Amino acid sequence: MVEENPLIAEPPTIRIMASDGRATSAPPDAEPVIELRDVSCFYGSFRAVRNVDLEIAPQRITALIGPSGCGKSTLIRTINRMNDLVPSFRAEGTVLLDGQDLFAREVDPVAVRRRVGMVFQKPNPFPKSIWENVAFGPKINGFKGDLDELVERSLRRAALWDDVKDKLKQSGMALSGGQQQRLCIARTIAIDPEVILMDEPCSALDPRSTRQIEELMVELKRDYTIVIVTHNMQQAARASDTTVFLTMGEDRAGYVVEQGETVSIFTNPQHQLTEDYVSGRFG
Repeated sequence: MVEENPLIAEPPTIRIMASDGRATSAPPDAEPVIELRDVSCFYGSFRAVRNVDLEIAPQRITALIGPSGCGKSTLIRTINRMNDLVPSFRAEGTVLLDGQDLFAREVDPVAVRRRVGMVFQKPNPFPKSIWENVAFGPKINGFKGDLDELVERSLRRAALWDDVKDKLKQSGMALSGGQQQRLCIARTIAIDPEVILMDEPCSALDPRSTRQIEELMVELKRDYTIVIVTHNMQQAARASDTTVFLTMGEDRAGYVVEQGETVSIFTNPQHQLTEDYVSGRFG
């Protein structure tokens, strides 16, 4: 009997429930959802990331911080195999999702991207109605349920329903920047991923919209594992549970200097490079 591959037939997402029935964050030592083992990433002959070992626990917010060019975005785009679309890209090492090798020959990258959603730096709603933006992914993935209910639920979870419930037929492009980013988050969670990757999701937003996105992330981690790339130290300190600090070596390749609980990284870092970066002395 052949064991079913969860990267082809999608398994139920693990939910960890509090005593009152709400989903809650997993402890930092919970079985990791994502593991990177000795991962190096290349663009042609240039090594952008070298020998990264990383574990990402479920239902927590993990922030990747570090100077520009140290490979943070490359890492998260490797996790959901978006870098496959770059002809010169290749990865070495092992990337695991729930213990399954994401780069195994039989794994479908499209199935990976259904389970590992992505929110980009600049809001990128489709040039369609608000309703179509949210319904698009489920429709192309063969969703058979009530699309209206799914759209409403996704918009509610993205804290956008009250703003748009009376204008679902209007273009998503007509929303404000912060609303567009929340629409993109609603679009991502509509296909019920296990992991949500966010690549500097607030860099194009004003402070109020940034705070709304941060509050939304804290709500969403009850049901999703979130990985965020950010250059904003205050944002990492406010919103994340775990922080990973990367920098570049003399060969310009990014590597992990330190990772741990966010409060420890910011108040008691174990490496001088980490202390210098979080205190603003370099980077």
